[in-house]
Amino acid sequence: MTRIPAWADVVLVPLFSLLLAALFSAIVILAIGENPWEALKLMVTGAVGSTYGWGYTLYYATNFIFTGLAVGVANHARLFNIGAEGQAGLGGLGVALACLYLPFPHWSVALLVAICAGALFGAAWAAIPAFLQARRGSHIVITTIMFNFIANALLVYLLVNVLKPMGSSEPATGLFPETAHLPDFRTMFSSEETIRFRGTPANVSFFVALAACVGVWALIWRTRLGYQIRAFGFSESGAKYAGISPTKIIMVTMLISGGLAGCMAINNVMGYSERLVLNAVEGAGFIGIAVALMGRSHPFGIFLAALLFGFLYQGGAELALWTSIPREMIVVIQALVILFTGALDNMVRMPIEKIWMALRRPPKPETKLEPAE
Repeated sequence: MTRIPAWADVVLVPLFSLLLAALFSAIVILAIGENPWEALKLMVTGAVGSTYGWGYTLYYATNFIFTGLAVGVANHARLFNIGAEGQAGLGGLGVALACLYLPFPHWSVALLVAICAGALFGAAWAAIPAFLQARRGSHIVITTIMFNFIANALLVYLLVNVLKPMGSSEPATGLFPETAHLPDFRTMFSSEETIRFRGTPANVSFFVALAACVGVWALIWRTRLGYQIRAFGFSESGAKYAGISPTKIIMVTMLISGGLAGCMAINNVMGYSERLVLNAVEGAGFIGIAVALMGRSHPFGIFLAALLFGFLYQGGAELALWTSIPREMIVVIQALVILFTGALDNMVRMPIEKIWMALRRPPKPETKLEPAE
């Protein structure tokens, strides 16, 4: 059977899934008595109609890029890592400890150390479920779910009893020193005549996320390790026959996945809050699952899907602010996007494959009748 090319799988299938999700979202908005077209215009204006909107959209997208890459890397080895929420939370702990207790001469040095600290803590938290899967046969889905709750409980304890400054009632660390503050987009892109991205949290970590996309692409498709990860994902028995160690691939893949999730903390903890607070991840680890599914676990697709969900987050906030549409409606739209890009993927893919086969099928040769003698 002729399959659609890779570009159609990455672009066309998600695009049609998105259009179906938009259609059903419009029906839901109509059902609650609102105008879908006006709602769409308000979302577009609020999310990408100004540098203010772009600042928030790109801030959310940065979080989703890191968690989407984390889930995507694991997907290539057929490991469904849904623990990015906890791994990102522990990455925030690593970033906070580095920024609070290490002296830095400049923010660039602080950024490099924070990336290493966040990746190390996130990878360490992912290593335990990976070991349980590789050595004990515990399913990675179950263990990573459980470790999300354990990570949250651990952070609550540390912020309430250990890291909270004396005299403070808020469960949060103190502010990071000035040399650990990352430049935001307002500082980077404003001029004396024009102030851009005023009051937005987007910062230099967005470009770190873009570099991570390139790095993951190079790892998965241009290295021997990436080939082994993909081979293990296609066929574990075939990979074992070729001499690839399942234990090694599970451990290494999950370490990379957890490290990518932990790196998210440079955006929300170091770049935005400039301290570690409770619930700093804000569900980005779970959104990363949808981002990876929609992006087909390809870095470019993950980047586009992260922009989409960043748009939904910021556009939804504007929608809730200026209309009577509740903020929860954006959760419904996200659910529809996940439904059509994940659970109902074949419903979209199969018609596209049939159309592709019909277009690629060579025409039947004409049969000529021989004259009767």
